[in-house]
Amino acid sequence: MSLKSILVVVSLVLSVAIGLALRGSGGGAAVLSRKPLIGLSLDTLKEARWQVDRDAFKARCEALGAEVKIESANSDDNVQIQNVTGLLTGGVDVLVVASHNGVVMAKAVEMAHSQKPPVPVIAYDRLIMNSPVDVYLSFDNVRVGKQQGQFMVEAAAKSGKKPFKIVRMYGAKSDNNAILFKQGQDEALKPAIDSGAIQVLLEDWCDDWKPENAKKIANAALTRFGHDIDAILASNDGTAGGAIQALSEEGLVGKVIVTGQDAELVACQRLVQGSQSMTIYKPLKQLAGRAAELAYAFTQRKAVVAPDTVNNGKFDVPSVLMDTVVVTKDNVDDTVVKDNMFKHEQIFTK
Repeated sequence: MSLKSILVVVSLVLSVAIGLALRGSGGGAAVLSRKPLIGLSLDTLKEARWQVDRDAFKARCEALGAEVKIESANSDDNVQIQNVTGLLTGGVDVLVVASHNGVVMAKAVEMAHSQKPPVPVIAYDRLIMNSPVDVYLSFDNVRVGKQQGQFMVEAAAKSGKKPFKIVRMYGAKSDNNAILFKQGQDEALKPAIDSGAIQVLLEDWCDDWKPENAKKIANAALTRFGHDIDAILASNDGTAGGAIQALSEEGLVGKVIVTGQDAELVACQRLVQGSQSMTIYKPLKQLAGRAAELAYAFTQRKAVVAPDTVNNGKFDVPSVLMDTVVVTKDNVDDTVVKDNMFKHEQIFTK
């Protein structure tokens, strides 16, 4: 951890603690004379993974002794700003934001910091850009992309085909994570693409990460290249589902490799059924629990340690980046089931 990062976090904790003392006890020694109130602003709850985040975050906050207010924006920037305004007006002591658009949500940081006392902001899983956001908590998203790309490189080598023809589906351009996933994929794929071992037939971005937009990309590829497609590198499980739907209509399910990410239940089921080839397990319950602990620490004058930094266009944001695991049908029991994410019988359905 850099000295700069340490100083930023320590300075933040001191200033926030002073503000919270004034807010909760009229300037007395206690941080708060009531239960801390933590606000969570989510982009969406339409994807199963965000429901996991929400429930785990709420449970951990309440176990620590805090109250929680949760809002979802249904992937609408204006609604998310309104939600943040409502949370701040409602007196939250800390604001945790999983942004729909990391650039737009810079306004949320500005609004929170303009409160008296200032409200600290934790960027949850999606970095808030060009703003003095206080802490960023996520996974190493470049590494996630590398894991997906390396899986594709290994699949190409195993296939014996040259070139191994793939379609690439990126996430939403508005989500900085999608850019980081692509960066990692690019790093892993570049040597194979340069050597001619892998050929990218078509690539495009999926607006709002919607499966229907992924299906459109897959349909466009199938219309243009027919069945001469070896794999689809989809950046998450939702877009993988859209791609698989398009493949199903062409009778190609299980014949084309499809990647994913998030280890959603339906994706794990597809792994064992053979329609999806891999996903990335991101221990969401651990991430949500850690976010709750960081938020609670701010309200208790406790040190917030962020060992990493990620630049958001304004400065190097103190960050906590958790690790991820590649999941296939061969290790699903040893990963998501072992971690109690899902039960064996939920995944291995008849």
